[in-house]
Amino acid sequence: MPRSRALASSKKLFNIDATAKLRLGFAVLLTLLPQISSAQNSSVKTEIKQSWQLPGLQSKAQILVDNWGVPHIYAENEADLFFAQGFNVARDRLFQIDLWRRRGLGQLAEVFGPSYLEQDKAARAFLYRGDMKQEWAVYGSQAQTLSKSFVAGINAYIDYLSKNPEALPPEFKVMQYQPAKWQVEDVVRIRSHGLTRNLTSEVARAKLACTGNLALDEVRQSLSHDWKTQVPAGLDPCLPDDVLHQFTLATQNVIFDANSRRVSQTTQPTTLAMLGYDTGTETQEGSNNWVIAPAKSSTGRAIMANDPHRAYSTPSLRYITHLSTPGLDVIGAGEPALPGISIGHNGSIAFGLTIMAIDQEDLYVYELNPSNPQQYRYQGKWENFIQHSETFKIKGQPDQQVYLPFTRHGPMIYLESDKNRAFAVRTAWLQAGMAPYFGSVDYMRANNFAQFKKAMLHWGAPTLNQVYADTKGNIGWAPGGMTPIRRNWDGLLPVPGDGRYEWSGFLSGDKLPSSYNPRSGWFASANEMNLAKDYPQKDRKLGFEWPLPARYQRIAEVLGQDKKISIEDSMRLQNDVFSLPAKRLVTLVMSVSNTLKNKDETQQKALAVFKDWDYFEHADSPAAALFQVWLTQTLAPAYKNIMLGSQTGLVTSMPDMTRMLQNLDSVSHFPAQFGNTSQIARAARDELLLSSLSMAYQGLERLQGKDTKNWRWGALQKTPFKHAMSAIVDPNTRAQFDVGNLPRGGSANTVNQSSFRLQDFVQLNGPSFRVVIDVGNWDNSRAINTPGQSGDPASPHYRDLAASWANGDYFPLLYSRKAVEENTGQRFELIPVK
Repeated sequence: MPRSRALASSKKLFNIDATAKLRLGFAVLLTLLPQISSAQNSSVKTEIKQSWQLPGLQSKAQILVDNWGVPHIYAENEADLFFAQGFNVARDRLFQIDLWRRRGLGQLAEVFGPSYLEQDKAARAFLYRGDMKQEWAVYGSQAQTLSKSFVAGINAYIDYLSKNPEALPPEFKVMQYQPAKWQVEDVVRIRSHGLTRNLTSEVARAKLACTGNLALDEVRQSLSHDWKTQVPAGLDPCLPDDVLHQFTLATQNVIFDANSRRVSQTTQPTTLAMLGYDTGTETQEGSNNWVIAPAKSSTGRAIMANDPHRAYSTPSLRYITHLSTPGLDVIGAGEPALPGISIGHNGSIAFGLTIMAIDQEDLYVYELNPSNPQQYRYQGKWENFIQHSETFKIKGQPDQQVYLPFTRHGPMIYLESDKNRAFAVRTAWLQAGMAPYFGSVDYMRANNFAQFKKAMLHWGAPTLNQVYADTKGNIGWAPGGMTPIRRNWDGLLPVPGDGRYEWSGFLSGDKLPSSYNPRSGWFASANEMNLAKDYPQKDRKLGFEWPLPARYQRIAEVLGQDKKISIEDSMRLQNDVFSLPAKRLVTLVMSVSNTLKNKDETQQKALAVFKDWDYFEHADSPAAALFQVWLTQTLAPAYKNIMLGSQTGLVTSMPDMTRMLQNLDSVSHFPAQFGNTSQIARAARDELLLSSLSMAYQGLERLQGKDTKNWRWGALQKTPFKHAMSAIVDPNTRAQFDVGNLPRGGSANTVNQSSFRLQDFVQLNGPSFRVVIDVGNWDNSRAINTPGQSGDPASPHYRDLAASWANGDYFPLLYSRKAVEENTGQRFELIPVK
């Protein structure tokens, strides 16, 4: 596929016929069976496609679906508006939200059979079990009311399907079950779908502490602020290998096995494993966002840009919606199963989010009573486990009653009988007001920074960097997230659950940093460590684990130029694949090679591929292919071998990039593992770089042939948008459900982020949704949501945005009623029953 390095002009972005041609031109790449209907020309008068008479509505509501699949919902009051939002998402994404609900509530076995019972038990353990009145109050006075309307709308569509079974989405027909009705509490009780941290890191760190050399963990994850952790008093860090099995079941997606529909691990491809390469996994849930002040903007208005990075799937994990009623007119993306909008604008302000690395989780380790394993030691006494009775419905079998054990800290996830120990999780996201993303129902109503920041003071999960821009030209940053206060430890390792390590409440939201109208004229975040030097981090201990700041550094490099930034500049930056780690490492290996007298032929061939490379990891780049094979398949594993020796197997992911780059690019202070003198260490470093590069070159020859001109990064890295049921349907149905594979550029540390499986370069997550908002000239805003807006494989909007997304293109995120009417492709009416 020819690369489109430059984004389409504003004129092209609004040219519907050009967009249709682009989709058709990309059809060969998609290799999918259904014909894609082109977007309707705005000059064609649309007709009402369907209307429904529905009990529960007060007045008529309209849903206008534009030519890019975005539903614009208009109602005369808020109750009808959120009813219509629920009805519409059920119309367009019912299987997705039904599966989300069943997974979260632990009701999979009811329809999929007994092999899902263990996942159901795990999910039930992590439901919110507190006071519901307190829960609703945290989100604002209207949260429960609008949720009732939203759920009523979903249930109204399910009622419609019960009378019109021919309209049932195909997934239910394949799996032979009916969608379930919702309760309003379902919206907020489910917590296990949020982005979690840092429980898995605690366990990974404990594995290295178990060896007696905790310092080795710096190879896996470096700590900010020169922080040095230590093993908490009373902790035996040698944990069971599968101590997090139940936690993983509780938080993972539903995975269907091709033979039995059972939960299974992802199939491990063998392509790179057969070449002897690392077969671990490397994922990075992240995001980018920035705001530009009018003085820095070419439009003379503020700009807000956001591209959150989530797991790729079909349909997308986010859904773009426009909600309009007197007093509320908000548009943008949100979680399909939740009311409201979490990223977008409301006609006065624009807002966008990235993840901020606040630590909200701890693993507690308990000594059990040898005489009564139903008790654990706490403050010198034996305390009973709390037993919650749960009844599980199981397809084809009698119901089962199960007692789930809890400690005072949270659900017990593991019993280690031979060591007389138990393990439980304490997590902030089981507190009141912590339903992931639901807090947006409050901040989406804000009209100024003071109101927005007030809403963020109570934000719970996930922990976020929120950026803000308004029509008056103000920009700002308001982080949010419930932060445990750990007075006598840092949260980086598990701790004994005997009372010595207790949270002392939560940090007040106003103790988090913020920014308003910075002098630079812009603000950005990309998950980097963004606490100021004078922030009292060592006292407040928000978190010490942050990713390499390469994406932020590239964003800052572009936004910090002495020029005004346009909407198009922001779109280009979101699609930017310039790699700062590539520039650093290639420059280093070139300088090392220049010092050699005797030069290896393979090394010279490899270095020739890098000659004149501009460090952009485009999909058609031979140099990008070689660099990523070198970095992830030979250099990183070899580096881990040197640093960890016999303990290498304890770190299955990529090593910490921050520390690895520092160690490799050192002038004189090399790690001790490289050698006991500077000269020996430098020679070891040079040998590591050059020998691993030769191995990468030889491996890529086997993968893509001897002619380096034919090497392509996008021939290795592909993006498949897999449907949840892909593995269990026949090939023809799979072709209807799945989208891709799309050749991809970029990598984990480019702004256009692309995290992939190490064993086969299959892209796991990235920016499926992007938005750039022209604050004040709203119809000039742009967005994309791949592979399409709809979850219905028969819909023209199921896969119609994949080609545009892959090319870095966008569609207009229309806001004014006039622009929406001119670009309406489908029109639905919801009519109250008289």
